[in-house]
Amino acid sequence: MKMMFDFFPVLLFFAAYKLYDIYVATAVLIAASAIQTFAHRLYHGRFENNHLITLVLVVLFGGATLMLHDETFIKWKPTVINWLFGAIFLISQFVGKKTVIERMLGGKVALPAPVWTRLNLAWSMFFVLMGALNLYVAFSFDTDTWVNFKLFGLMGLTFVFIIGQSIYLMRHIDVEATQDE
Repeated sequence: MKMMFDFFPVLLFFAAYKLYDIYVATAVLIAASAIQTFAHRLYHGRFENNHLITLVLVVLFGGATLMLHDETFIKWKPTVINWLFGAIFLISQFVGKKTVIERMLGGKVALPAPVWTRLNLAWSMFFVLMGALNLYVAFSFDTDTWVNFKLFGLMGLTFVFIIGQSIYLMRHIDVEATQDE
């Protein structure tokens, strides 16, 4: 359910693009991201960092797209978000006592420290590659292809990566320590 909530703005962007154009879709993306961010706040009593970061970047890049009537800006947004998350995950290897992935999952899963490090680095590399792949598709193909890739390609690759991570985690989870918590 959380994954669907996280992809809610992208799904609306896709639908608006198919029904109208990139500029209407961009306006819908901005509105949907704001709704997502504040709905999470109302329901959970706190903002989620990735929603806030995404909202700021959507407003900046989407606003530039709408103001300058240039779709280039909105095409850069997924790359900037992915590279920012990749950098955050990578930096967390060296700053603080826990990596980002350990902060996110540490209360739910018990893993040896080297596994947390590998898992965090894998996510960092995944985000960097996703950003690069987005740029390749955005500037090598037409906008229709990019919009389809943004929904089905990026979401599909994320889903496959999560499955791969789950398989990797199953080999390393300390079942007894997880059950004791």
